[in-house]
Amino acid sequence: MMSRRALRVEMRARRRGVSKPERARMAEALARHLGASLRVRRARRIACYLPNDGEMDLGPVMDFLRAAGRQVLLPALHGTGLWFFPYDRDTPLAPNRFGIPEPDAPAHTRCPARNLDLVLMPLVAFDPSGNRLGMGGGFYDRTFSYLRNRKFWTKPLLIGIAYEFQRLDSLTPSPWDVPLQAIATEKSLHPTNSQEIPQ
Repeated sequence: MMSRRALRVEMRARRRGVSKPERARMAEALARHLGASLRVRRARRIACYLPNDGEMDLGPVMDFLRAAGRQVLLPALHGTGLWFFPYDRDTPLAPNRFGIPEPDAPAHTRCPARNLDLVLMPLVAFDPSGNRLGMGGGFYDRTFSYLRNRKFWTKPLLIGIAYEFQRLDSLTPSPWDVPLQAIATEKSLHPTNSQEIPQ
């Protein structure tokens, strides 16, 4: 089996190799699949991300969410975890230590992770059980570690965002990994085998 490091190298190269026209087409297809989901339409506060390193573009998704009156938020690094801040076209952005733009906003405007309804998360690879291979920083896993006990916490719903070619037959999860409830690609919105998606 290929190592996590080798998988990251291969999948990141494939992501970056997607042409701009194909990237735009697949981003529109992704938006249609998410827009058709009742679970997505019910969400009021939705965390998205700005694409980096060839990740799927959520621009069309954010457009339809704003048009529907939903609050769009973006993550910002805070220590070893993430904070989430409201985001619109006028929100000032500043690069974080990885060079990724994030909201340049005062701490009092942040939305606690437990108050989010839905998080659309980037990933490097995924499997049908909802296991996610990220970039290796662990920021999402640490931020949502409380969700490993869904008996007490049910929010937010975690949906991984990927290209269909990022699907693998299986990934071996680490003990600290937080499973996803669904994966959205340009092909469809796939529920995972991790557990039933909350209605």
